[in-house]
Amino acid sequence: MKLASISGLTFQSSDLDRTVAFYEGLGLRVGKRDEQQATLYVNWFWITVSAVDGPVDPGTSSAVHIKVDDIQQAYEEVVAAGHKPAGEPAKRAGGGSEFELADPDGYRLVFFYKK
Repeated sequence: MKLASISGLTFQSSDLDRTVAFYEGLGLRVGKRDEQQATLYVNWFWITVSAVDGPVDPGTSSAVHIKVDDIQQAYEEVVAAGHKPAGEPAKRAGGGSEFELADPDGYRLVFFYKK
């Protein structure tokens, strides 16, 4: 089986407004939205976030890997937007470089560049 791409991701949030604002700040656009769920897009990729009562266990899902054209520029823009990555871009196994950023519920976003 050959996989062509990742189409989307679903997860839960203890504060839907905060999570939507976080992803909008990274450049995703809001599509469908109601009190219980929001779907955000970048090109064709979607993230659907469902509201839950009570806390969400931080980082309970796999990391989302986001390919960028310029890792240093991406890092600088994330920092300029007021976010705090886990570290600066570093070499990754298999080539290229990456840095990680946790969203408000602790889900890991891995920004990477690889030719």
